[in-house]
Order: sequence, then C-alpha cells, then structure tokens
Amino acid sequence: MAKGNPYGDFEIDDPKAMRALAHPVRLALLERLRRHGPATASQLSPQVGATPSVASWHLRHLAEFGLVRDAEPGPDRRERRWEAVASGFRFGGVAQTPEGRDAARTLIEQIILRARDLPQRWASEVAPELEPEWQDEGGIYDTRIYATAEEAAQIAQAMEMVLAPFVLRGAEKAPDGARPVRYLRYILPESGDDE
Repeated sequence: MAKGNPYGDFEIDDPKAMRALAHPVRLALLERLRRHGPATASQLSPQVGATPSVASWHLRHLAEFGLVRDAEPGPDRRERRWEAVASGFRFGGVAQTPEGRDAARTLIEQIILRARDLPQRWASEVAPELEPEWQDEGGIYDTRIYATAEEAAQIAQAMEMVLAPFVLRGAEKAPDGARPVRYLRYILPESGDDE
C-alpha cells in the first residue's frame, strides 16, 4: 500500500482493507480525521453516531490496515489520539480478481451513499449564503464524452496534475481569502449502448 500518486493519497490495493473501510462509521471516522486533524475516539464519537468504545474499536480496525495511526499526544496524555495517514485515499488495481472487484464495488457504493446528499445540501444551504464570486465558481457539470480507456486515463491524470499543487499545499499554506472547495469527481464509463 504505497503512496505513488500526485496527491500523496493512501493507496489501497488489498480487498480486505477495502471491505474494512466500506463501513459507514469507519468512513465517517476517516473523513473527520482527514478534515479536522487528530482526535480521540471520545471526541469523534458524537460526530459519527457511535459510542466512544465503538469508535475506538473501528479506529483500531482502520489502523490494522494502515489508514490511521497514533497521533502526538494532546493535553491529556492518557487519551489516545488518532490521525489519518494521508489527506485522501484511492483504490485500484484490484479488478483482476472477483474478490477485488466485489470489494471495490462495495466501497464505491458506501462512498456514493455518504456523498449523495452533498450537492443538494450545497445548492440549498451553502450556495445561497456564498458571496457572488464564490457562487459563480460553484456548480455541477455533466459532460459526456466518447473516449477509449487509455484516453479516459489520460484525462483523469491531467485533472489530477492540475489539482495536485492545491491538494498538496493544504490549508496551512493557502493564501489569504482561500476557503475549502470540494471537488467531487465521478467518472462513470457507460455500457457502450448509445442511448
């Protein structure tokens, strides 16, 4: 599970790790740690809808697959703090086996379930409150192209190269006036039937 991509995302290539992550509480824990930094199971539990002991169990499970690790101790050195090992994760290279395809499909379904309400919430709650210049930068793009698998890979790589400098600099190096901007990218190859 090496990091070898422009974002430094954690690369998951083990179907067992994908199945471990494909749990709503584990995905929520990892997302909170990625977005807000190190925290204890007690701090995370109300945010993910689990008791502290259940959150702790799920964090230990994520640690078994290298997705989270112990963070520097906080003010109370008796409490175990956790952190995400990377700002993102990705998975691939598992489609060669039925087990890998099934694990990837399960994880994709869970990720989509977690994100399914984001565009609607953004449109109804966030966008109306944004300054006009930020409203102009938001939106949904639905573009259909015809491409080979190789061309689709080239497009994805080019998009990653454009975003990589912004991903890698993080919040601490962002200029004044910067704010979080979430890019959701769904790449959905169709069946080939021209409808």
